[in-house]
Amino acid sequence: MQSSATTSRGAAVAVSGLSKAFPSGDGGTITAVDHADLDIAPGGVVALTGPSGSGKSTLLHLIGAIDVPDAGAITVAGTEITASGRRALARYRRTVGFVFQRFHLLSALTARDNVIAPLLPYGKRGAGLERATELLAAVGLAGREDALPSQLSGGQQQRVAIARALVGEPGLLLADEPTGNLDSATGTEIIELLLTLNADFGTTMVIATHDPGIAARCDRTVLLRDGVITRVE
Repeated sequence: MQSSATTSRGAAVAVSGLSKAFPSGDGGTITAVDHADLDIAPGGVVALTGPSGSGKSTLLHLIGAIDVPDAGAITVAGTEITASGRRALARYRRTVGFVFQRFHLLSALTARDNVIAPLLPYGKRGAGLERATELLAAVGLAGREDALPSQLSGGQQQRVAIARALVGEPGLLLADEPTGNLDSATGTEIIELLLTLNADFGTTMVIATHDPGIAARCDRTVLLRDGVITRVE
């Protein structure tokens, strides 16, 4: 990898008074995130934990600007994204890496082209080829660059998804249950990989997980219940 890959360049994240509600089936509302406050240091690895429906995914989506809060502020790398316009938010999303429980790989593309895919709308395929090859090697898939998703195991597909999340050199990576579709041994390998990449790249990581073993490996654990942050360890 390039020497800059070992330099910490993670983004600081500050969440203040963040709230988000959704309509419920009975005509009321469900508060998914309720006046959340959270500070994450550059290069930190934070686990969001709590039962299903506690607000973990919603908080990730708000930080990643996939969704818009009803109230509160989110500041990433010194920029308040909740005060940004549509174009600025689109630029911001390109600085964030996303890893989901479902791998969301394009079945007709090779592993290398899946990694490059986020760069294609910006005419950067050529520049991304070398980086994609380096990232696939970094996630343990050297020699599998031309494999289709159907030729890869679930764990290998998630490794491709992680490489894809890193191809834009993000300062922040958001992972929503990244081991949820994997067996326990493969899930452990994926978390070990994420922690190794954090050490190598310095990318700030926020990981939503039900697994207390995964949370224990992170720098800090944030417990949510009914949208409220009840404990930070």
